[in-house]
Amino acid sequence: MSGLQASEEAVEERLRTFMETLTDSDIYREFVDASEALDEDSEASALLREFREKQQRMQRDFDQSLMSELQELQSEMDDNETIQRHREAQEALVELLQETNDVISEQIGREFAQSTGGGCC
Repeated sequence: MSGLQASEEAVEERLRTFMETLTDSDIYREFVDASEALDEDSEASALLREFREKQQRMQRDFDQSLMSELQELQSEMDDNETIQRHREAQEALVELLQETNDVISEQIGREFAQSTGGGCC
């Protein structure tokens, strides 16, 4: 076995350990539970769907009445416990992953999960 191959296997093993640790974490489990609850809550799902549809319409054609509808929907979403639980769980998970990225970046001396803006060209 070459040194490179052994190194790749060690990285893969540590990645598996990281994934197991992440998926066993309370933060990740709460996110999964909140996502499942959101999927099962037809009222919350309908609010989100309607909000996204109106957002898309707003991007194509600005309309003050549509803006008012979006604000009303946002208020309803803010009052919806299922949506709020999911938002909070998502924010906690994103924070955990950002902290993880910071630690990895510090260890390797460069930005680990850096976006290059997408696209190939």
